[in-house]
Amino acid sequence: MASISKDPGGKKRILFVATDGKRRAIRLGKMPGRAAEAIKIKLEALVASNVSGCPWDVELSRWVREIPDALANKLARNGLIPKRERATLGAFIAKYIDHRQDVKPASKTVWRQGERGLVEYFGADQPVQQVSTGDAEDYKQALIGQGLAPYTVRKRLQSAKMFFTAMVKRGLILQNPFVGVQVAAVIDESRNVFVPREHIGKIMEVCPDTEWRAIVALCRYAGLRCPSEVLSLKWEHIDWHEERITVISPKTAHHPGGGQRIIPLFPELVEPLGEAFELAPDGAVHVIGRHRSQAESPAGWRNSNLRTRFEKIIRRAGLEPWPKLFHAMRASLETELVEEFPVQAVAAWLGNSPKVALKHYLRVLPEHYARAVNGGTKKAAQNAAQSVHEMDCKAKKPKSQTPIFTEVCDPLLYCTSIQADGEGFEPPVQFPTQRFSRPSP
Repeated sequence: MASISKDPGGKKRILFVATDGKRRAIRLGKMPGRAAEAIKIKLEALVASNVSGCPWDVELSRWVREIPDALANKLARNGLIPKRERATLGAFIAKYIDHRQDVKPASKTVWRQGERGLVEYFGADQPVQQVSTGDAEDYKQALIGQGLAPYTVRKRLQSAKMFFTAMVKRGLILQNPFVGVQVAAVIDESRNVFVPREHIGKIMEVCPDTEWRAIVALCRYAGLRCPSEVLSLKWEHIDWHEERITVISPKTAHHPGGGQRIIPLFPELVEPLGEAFELAPDGAVHVIGRHRSQAESPAGWRNSNLRTRFEKIIRRAGLEPWPKLFHAMRASLETELVEEFPVQAVAAWLGNSPKVALKHYLRVLPEHYARAVNGGTKKAAQNAAQSVHEMDCKAKKPKSQTPIFTEVCDPLLYCTSIQADGEGFEPPVQFPTQRFSRPSP
C-alpha cells in the first residue's frame, strides 16, 4: 500500500514499497489532495502489476500514456513504467520506412515523398505527440495550396495516416490525427487514353532494333508491365509449342500466388518475338537483355530510361506521345480482350482483378457508342415491325364459327358418328367419320 505525505508549502509526495522491498518516494510538488489521491491509486496498481506480472488494464494503460513527461520520468526512474520514448517526426518516419521489409522499393519511394512533405511542413524535430487533428487538416490545405493534383494529395495523406498509425501501435500517441483527414479519389479521365493498333504499326516500323519492337509488342499485345515484367521475361518462359508465355511479375510477387501468371502467345507476338529470338546472341537468357544492366538495382527497376527513348520513337513515327505511355498500351489490350473473352480470363492474363480492371484499365471507346446506337436502332425497328405485323395478322384473322376437333380429343378418336341429342330447330348434324379415325400405324 502507498501513502501520501505532506511536505512544507503544500507539497506532497507518495511513499510506497517497490518490488525490490525498498521504500521509495515520488515527489508530486504542490497539488490538491484529491489529485494526489488519484495518482496514489494508479501508483498502487502499477506496483501490484509489477509484483504479479499481470499486464496493465486498458484504463491504467491510458493513464500512463496521458500523464505529463515529468511524472512519467519519475515513475520510470523508480522502475514502475518503461522509460518514455520521445519520438520526433523525422527520426521516426525514417526508421519506420527503413525497417519495413515486406514492401517493394518502389513503394518506399512513394513513402519517401510523403515523408518529405511532412518534414518540410512540420519540421524534422517536431514531437509526434504535439501533432493535433487541426494540424493534420492544416497540412492537407497546405498540400492543396501547392497546386498538387488531387491524387497526389490523397497519396500524401495516406502515407501520413500510415506513419501515425504506426505511432499509435507503438504507444507514442493516443490517437491518429489523420484518421478523418482525406481527399476524395479523383481519376483524370483525360489521361486514360486508348492506343490504336494503327499507331502501334507505325511505331513498330521506326523502332531502331528488334529488341525495341519486342518491347512495344510485349506492352501492347501481351499487356506486360514495363519495365519490371518486360525485362524479367526469359526465353525459357516462352512455350512456342503450347503457345503460352509465363510472365514473372515482380510487382505482385508478395501476394499469394501473384509471382507469375500464364498468358496466351497472341498471334501479334509471334513475329516480333521470333525476330528477336533469331537475332539474340548465343546463350542469351532474357528476351530484352540490353537494358537490364542499367535498370536492375537493389532499389528495383530504376533508370532504365525506356520512357525517354520511347517518346523519341513515337515522335519519329509522326505521333505525339500519350499520357502514361506503357500503362496506356497495357490498358488498351485489356479493353480489347474483354470484348471477346470473359472478364475473369482477361483479368488473370493481365494480372489484376476485375475491380481494378474496371477502375483503372477498361476504356469506353467511340465505337462503343456507335455500336450501341446503330445496333440498338436496328433491333428496335425490327421489334416494332414484328409487333405491327403480329397485330395486323390478329386483326385480319376471322373467328371460327364451328369448333374444330382434333386427335387430342381422346373421347372422339374412335367415334364413327356424332349426332346432337334430341331434335331442335335444326336437323341432326352428321360429322364425317374419316375425320376422327386414328391414323394407321
